[in-house]
Amino acid sequence: MIAAAKIAPPAWMAEAPTERLFAALGAAGITARFVGGCVRNAVLDRPIDDLDLAVDKPPETVMRALEAAKIKVVPTGLKHGTVTAIADSRVFELTTLRRDVETDGRRAVVAFTDDWLEDAGRRDFTFNALYADRDGTLYDPFDGRADLAAGRVRFIGDADTRIAEDRLRVLRFFRFHAWYGRPPLDGAGYQACARNAATLVGLSGERVRKELLRTLAAPGAADAVDAMREAGVLDHWLPEYAGSTRLRALMAREDEADGLRRLAAILPADAGAVAIGKRLKLSTQETLRLEVMLAREPAIDIAGGPRAWRAGIYRLGNGLYADRLLLAIDRPGDWRAALALARGWTPPELPVSGGDALKLGLKPGPKVGTLIDAVERWWIAGDFTADRAACLAELERLVAAA
Repeated sequence: MIAAAKIAPPAWMAEAPTERLFAALGAAGITARFVGGCVRNAVLDRPIDDLDLAVDKPPETVMRALEAAKIKVVPTGLKHGTVTAIADSRVFELTTLRRDVETDGRRAVVAFTDDWLEDAGRRDFTFNALYADRDGTLYDPFDGRADLAAGRVRFIGDADTRIAEDRLRVLRFFRFHAWYGRPPLDGAGYQACARNAATLVGLSGERVRKELLRTLAAPGAADAVDAMREAGVLDHWLPEYAGSTRLRALMAREDEADGLRRLAAILPADAGAVAIGKRLKLSTQETLRLEVMLAREPAIDIAGGPRAWRAGIYRLGNGLYADRLLLAIDRPGDWRAALALARGWTPPELPVSGGDALKLGLKPGPKVGTLIDAVERWWIAGDFTADRAACLAELERLVAAA
């Protein structure tokens, strides 16, 4: 590949662990270049998540070179040419240049190569085929940098062919647009995704969940999911989709992006959280959280002020109360103050327990729970001001009246 341009090397390109890694590879005659997301984000001056490198020698050769330099290396995916190196606590994922031998619409059988253009040509989108040397020299065989600047997500080569190789790329097209794109979507890419939308039925729920939640967490989530619906991409996996109106309102008021909360915003109130959780392979905790966010009760009383907010936070917990509050876009009241309370107030613990009721002479049984529940309701109604002595007195009163 011919160098296309140069950027100012970000700090992670020049830090000691990177220098140590490249020195070890260079001593063994291995050429390494950063590739994919870290390069894409470096061009945009955005934070990075992972450090991925492409190397021009087989993984066994790479492992020997790193071990000789006393760098820890883990064979995380030898079949696909990938090893993970850990240099001074910095994690790098190194993958040998590859070409596809066979694809089945999801997984590829690969062969290793030393041809950088061949490796670039098997990638999905133009800006994901950006490579960079340690000094910031860029290699851009498909004009990905121009597409990145234009906010355009463009398939490398024929879009239908790229999707036939891996149908997950339909979802990735919309995810990358949500994070990096600007309207309008690339026409050829969008039409190819629409033509291939029906093939998504064969994907695993786990992969769809991951892509969907990452898409929803992006700044351009609302436009992306609307486009997904129009293209038929959600027909199988999220037929309950109710539009992006509530999502747009939520995004305007939330203090931090959250994919699962945004999922609740695009669903109708009567959507079946359990069925959706099963279809998308949500965890048990995620499904329960989605169920609470979609529930009609308990209603969020924002207009009731701090007393009502504290009662709601106590019953739901800080996180779930914040979820319900942010989703209650049509309710009056100072939601900003309520949210600040949900983020900063720690609910107290009820000062009495069933053991206190037993000490008053009650026998174990349902009646004990009923009385403690009554004390708790009284304590909440008093805005949690009653101390243990007052709560014990109320419990004694209830026991005497029973």
